[in-house]
Amino acid sequence: MHTEADLKVPVLVVGGSLVGLSASLFLGRLGVRHILVERRPGTSAHPRGRGNNVRTMEVFRTAGIEPAVRRAAAVLAGNHGILRTPVLADPAAGRWLFQRMDPDGRLARVSPSSWCLCSQNDLEPVLLENARALGGDLRFSTELLSFVPTTDGVTATVKDLRTGEHGTVRADYLVAADGPRSPVREQLGIGHSGPGELFHNVSVSFRSRALAGIVGDRRFLMCYLTGPGADGTLLPVDNRERWVFHLPWQPERGETLEDFTDSRCADHIRRAVGDPGLDVAVTGRVPWHAAERVALSYRADRVFLAGDAAHEMSPTGAFGANTGIQDAHNLAWKIAAVHHGWAGPALLDTYDTERRPVAQATAARASDRAAEHHHPGYVPEPAPTAPAGRPGPGGAGAGRGGPQAGILAAALGYRYPDGAVLGTDPAAPVLPHTLELTGEPGTRAPHLWLHRPGQEEPVSTLDLYERAPVLLSHPGTPWHDAAVRVSRELSVPLTSYRVGTAAHADLVPADTSDWAGPHGITSQGAVLVRPDGFTAWRHPGPAADPGATLQRVLTALLRLT
Repeated sequence: MHTEADLKVPVLVVGGSLVGLSASLFLGRLGVRHILVERRPGTSAHPRGRGNNVRTMEVFRTAGIEPAVRRAAAVLAGNHGILRTPVLADPAAGRWLFQRMDPDGRLARVSPSSWCLCSQNDLEPVLLENARALGGDLRFSTELLSFVPTTDGVTATVKDLRTGEHGTVRADYLVAADGPRSPVREQLGIGHSGPGELFHNVSVSFRSRALAGIVGDRRFLMCYLTGPGADGTLLPVDNRERWVFHLPWQPERGETLEDFTDSRCADHIRRAVGDPGLDVAVTGRVPWHAAERVALSYRADRVFLAGDAAHEMSPTGAFGANTGIQDAHNLAWKIAAVHHGWAGPALLDTYDTERRPVAQATAARASDRAAEHHHPGYVPEPAPTAPAGRPGPGGAGAGRGGPQAGILAAALGYRYPDGAVLGTDPAAPVLPHTLELTGEPGTRAPHLWLHRPGQEEPVSTLDLYERAPVLLSHPGTPWHDAAVRVSRELSVPLTSYRVGTAAHADLVPADTSDWAGPHGITSQGAVLVRPDGFTAWRHPGPAADPGATLQRVLTALLRLT
């Protein structure tokens, strides 16, 4: 580390877990130089945080790492569903809360990707390798000691924990992905909303060869064990001999982590499984705290919060890390746009405007799922009854959904009623109860398979969105020529595709000529999609002056002056 206090980069990322590493990957893909510092000596060794939802896998697909993630997750590719049983040794005692994530095959119609069960200890090395391959400067065993924010950047003091050497990093922006006890957030004095702590568990990793025979062909994602005095959650790591068990922990009653001895943990697991002679070799213990909290602001000048530093939520539904990774994806394209000069600085205000309501709604949904599943250790307080005509806990659109609330709608159907979008319904719920991807501004743009002329391999519409805004229109309309002209006049890297079966089409729909209908426009209209794959604006039909229209739209969306 330099000692001259003059190491300068556009972005400093603090925290090298899933969210920080994802931020590094996305920034690298967009050509933004950055440094990442992480106080741990390496990536996570504990198998946790493993449920990667379909939206996360879509952004990994766009970033080019989806195949590598699936290879890292291959051992659990056949695991599905959640089992609930008082004792695992009795195959007739339990019931499935659900057995398949996508029983009717609907997911394939709305996404080119699907869920992936990849544990944090397997996913982080994939992110690290690919971020470094893009030129990312990622430094483990390096701690942020302090930082001084200014109106035009951040000056941070960091320490190499291996050598003791101190150095100073000057960055235009700081992205704090430093966890739920974020020192960066604490220094900024940003508080929380939400009910706070929900329950506590100790995650115990262990080896047992005989357990695979008891589990049999029940290839679950997780199993809730509900026996009196032996409740907890069992998760397979390799379906053979490596497992994780979450034991309820009650620190409010004076329990400490030291109370969870190897002997106590092993006996608890044996009782939960229903086999007093089960071989159990404890290999590690990690405490974790489930909470529902959302920061009151995601931004303070040039500092941004992401992941657990910005929000905490119950692990039920695997929303926490996914929401954080998608925070990083939303923020990265906006920082890149401002850094590269094709968007105004005010675009960065939309990070908070868009992502904080999503976290509030998703955290509420995660707590609801914990109550629905009777998650071991969680005893929810009764929700207050809202007065007639007013929203319940979590605010308008928060999505307190009960058993009918679809996990797919939460993972893929959230929307931005306000932000870098035009033509939205500000009263629409942030988190709907049903999945409707119809091209509405503020929602993830529809997925359709396309062909490039002369190429057999299809591409998803979602594969088009990463580095620049994209305009879709039909061949023969004036939108394409207008987009080329406006892109040049505004110095905005607007990419325009003519989609259809007519001559001069850049892309041809794979199985239908009607791509416009699913996007909510006619054959004379156009749709503008952001680099993160969310619809920014659409014009249903022809415009009197497409060039002037596009110029007004881009100027407003990108906060150009």
